[in-house]
This record gives sequence, C-alpha cells and structure tokens, in this order.
Amino acid sequence: MKILVTGAAGFIGMHVCQKLASTKRCEVLGLDNLNDYYSVELKRARLASLEKLEGFRFVRADFADAAAFGGIFQNFRPDYVIHLGAQANVRYSAKNPAAYLQSNLVGFGNVLEACRAHPPKHTVFASSSSVYGASAKVPFAEDDDTSHPLSVYGATKKSNEVLAHSYAHLFGLNLTGLRFFNVYGPWGRPDTAPTLFASAICEGRPIDLYAGGMQLRDFTYIDDVADGAVKMLLHPPAPGQSSGPDPSERPTPPAFRIFNLGHHRPVEVMLFVRMLEQLLGRPARLNLLPAQPADVPVTCASLDRVSAAIGYTPKMPLEEGLKHFVKWFQIYYGHKK
Repeated sequence: MKILVTGAAGFIGMHVCQKLASTKRCEVLGLDNLNDYYSVELKRARLASLEKLEGFRFVRADFADAAAFGGIFQNFRPDYVIHLGAQANVRYSAKNPAAYLQSNLVGFGNVLEACRAHPPKHTVFASSSSVYGASAKVPFAEDDDTSHPLSVYGATKKSNEVLAHSYAHLFGLNLTGLRFFNVYGPWGRPDTAPTLFASAICEGRPIDLYAGGMQLRDFTYIDDVADGAVKMLLHPPAPGQSSGPDPSERPTPPAFRIFNLGHHRPVEVMLFVRMLEQLLGRPARLNLLPAQPADVPVTCASLDRVSAAIGYTPKMPLEEGLKHFVKWFQIYYGHKK
C-alpha cells in the first residue's frame, strides 16, 4: 500500500514514517518543506535516519503550494494519507499569525482538495489539545465545546476540524482528526518544554515557568502517539460510523471522526522540571512568572473514545519516557557530564 506523510521531517512525522516504512507492505512517501522555523539540521538528521529504510522515499515540497502538492499527489496516488505538517507552537502563533494562516489553513485546504480529486481510502490529520481552550471540563472529551480556543494555533486547528467535517459530508472522504496532547521524547522539537528545559538546565540558564510551574500537562510519549496514529490510519471508518464533536446537536457524516491521543495522567510542570534535574544531575534556575493569555491551566485527555475504536492505551510512564528523552538529548546536543 502507498502512504503519503506530510511533515515527514517533523517530530511526530519522523516516528510515524519509521513505523510505517518498517512494515514491508508499506511504500511511504514523506513530504516536507524543511523550513527554518527551527533547526533544519535537526530535520535533516531525522531524515537521514529514515532514509536508511527501504520502504521510505522523501520529496522536498510545500503542501501550501497547491500546484506542486497537487502534482505530487496525482503522481503518487496514495492509498492512505497522514497529514502531520503544520506551523506549530502556541506562543509563537501570537507573534507570527500569518505563518499559521498560510500553513495550517491554506495548506490544509490544499491537502483536502488533493484528496477530493484523488480520494484515498483514509486521511488522518493532526489536530491539537489546543482546540479545547480554557472552557473544557477535565478530562477533555471529544464532545466538549471547542468553539473558544485561546491561541491562533488552536483556532487554526479547530478550523481544520470544521473544514474536514464539511469535506467528508460533501465529498464522501474518510477523514479522521487526532488531537495530540503534549508529545515528548527523542528527536523532539527544540521549541517545546522538554528540550527548552533540559537545555537551560545544562547551560545554567534560568527556566521561565509560567503560572509558577503549577500548570498541569498531559505529557504523552512519542511512541504511544505514533502507534496510535498508525493504527488509526489503517482502520478507516466503517460504513455508517460517526464520532464527530457534539453528535447529539449536529449531524456528523459517516466518514468523519475526531479522537484524542494523550496519556490521561497530567503532571505539574514544576514536577516535570524536577524530574529533568534528577536525570541530568544538575539543578535548574527557575524564573517564576504569571500565566500567559494563550495558556490553559490543565490539559488532560479522555481516552474512552479512542480506546473503544482501536484499543489505544498509552504504555510509557513519564518516568521511563523522560529517561529515553534525556539519553537522546545528551547524545544529540553533546550535554553529557
């Protein structure tokens, strides 16, 4: 089977490609524009690891370029699509919202249009826990109100879900959105908390902890996320199946679904820092700050729906997952004591 993965040089994209390409029945085409939002060197290092796999090929292209992406899609004719490419990071979206409009709205529209022209069996796309905003009850359930995201990033991801709902309804596409929760692990992005905190600890720089470090985050290990995403991709909706937001209030087309992919055991950010201190063998310098407007006080995924659909159960405890992350971090960034 032929599978197209956008954002292949990204954190989650790399791990998804790795799992798919390791399966001999999969021909994986990874696509990424290798933009310089964060280290291109890190992205190339991820690709270097993937290119050792016989079932993986890479093409450098931007899915926000409709003509280029449409041509690649038409030539490859994937059986399955997993759209992981996006402009990420909640806080950066307040500084450069235009980048999110281009990649997450225009780019996502191009992906849907390509799927409409040449329908695959199933398309899975990345959403985010950021769609929940501050109003959702804990744990966050897929049917909760997501009409008030607090960030531009969250708003673009909510827009993706709404647009996918329409395309599934109008054009009969099989579309599934996955709301990821605080993904961490080896090869993680340098703009996320684990790498930012570990780098500051090793370099003796202060760590900015918003809300005094009392925020709760549902840290989810990358292997659990990649396993769930791949399993979901290869299990399209059955005829007549639906699990979209608020099914009691508005009809959802049979081919549209939304699921959380998290860990369901949030921990305080302060505890997360203390665990990194212990693993790195160095003390952290803390700069305690008020909460930021785009931050939610807690993230916690309800996993009832995804567990019932594909048997998803996260396996990696935070204590063990952080050991794997720190081992990779020390080798890649040269911070071994």
